Amino acid sequence: MTYYVYILTNEYKKLYTGVTNNIVRRMAEHKSGLAKGWAVKYKLDKLVYVEETGDIREAITREKQIKGWLREKKNALVSSANPEWRDLTGDLW
Repeated sequence: MTYYVYILTNEYKKLYTGVTNNIVRRMAEHKSGLAKGWAVKYKLDKLVYVEETGDIREAITREKQIKGWLREKKNALVSSANPEWRDLTGDLW
């Protein structure tokens, strides 16, 4: 099974880091507002970063690592893989 660590943003560049085993389903939930919690409250539905791994423990560890970073480091991570911060959701379909 593949697991995904992902970062979402919104028009104000707030960031949300999450983990899932089905990135297509999870993004559909975020885009439709069906996801619960912080990401929906702040309309974080633009996928700007994704990592894949086959190990759930590795995915959770990475998610926690990224969540612990300062915003500046998270921005640098996104910019290194996606300099234009374009929505990667379209690449999933």
